[in-house]
Amino acid sequence: MGTTFSKAQLMSELKQENTDWQALLDAIGEANMTQPEVAGGWSIKDIVAHITEWRRRTVKRFQIIRNPNVDLTPHWPKALQDDDVDKINAWFYEVNRDRPLTDVLDDSREVIQQLIDAIDALSDDDFQDPRIVAWLDGEQLTGAYLFGHFHEEHEADMRAWLDRVKS
Repeated sequence: MGTTFSKAQLMSELKQENTDWQALLDAIGEANMTQPEVAGGWSIKDIVAHITEWRRRTVKRFQIIRNPNVDLTPHWPKALQDDDVDKINAWFYEVNRDRPLTDVLDDSREVIQQLIDAIDALSDDDFQDPRIVAWLDGEQLTGAYLFGHFHEEHEADMRAWLDRVKS
């Protein structure tokens, strides 16, 4: 992170990433979000729920810097280890697949707001905390990093699906 880190810049980037995310969801439209086969049989709703579930852990990672009582225990079953990503993702799918779309979208917005609030509560010095540095694994903390899983794993599928549906 070094001397070029700026909380204000991070907040600006995070808010822009969220604006872009919401614009993509708006372009897809709620009427299309439960159609299957966007990626690996998942719908847009399934992808949103999946991303939201992983963001819950990110929120906690920031919250614990100011509140040592935050429980970092994963919210998935104890039988699943952190490196069992495919099994964790399957569990996320099972937990969320029958939930109403409005609940999944509300959760997504709520968790993003929790992330914004948790980051905003930190001072510039807090970002040097070894707990943050450790889970960044050498990466620069940016808005794009916080939306990295979406960009790397889901954005292309979602946009390609949107192009097919809208054409």
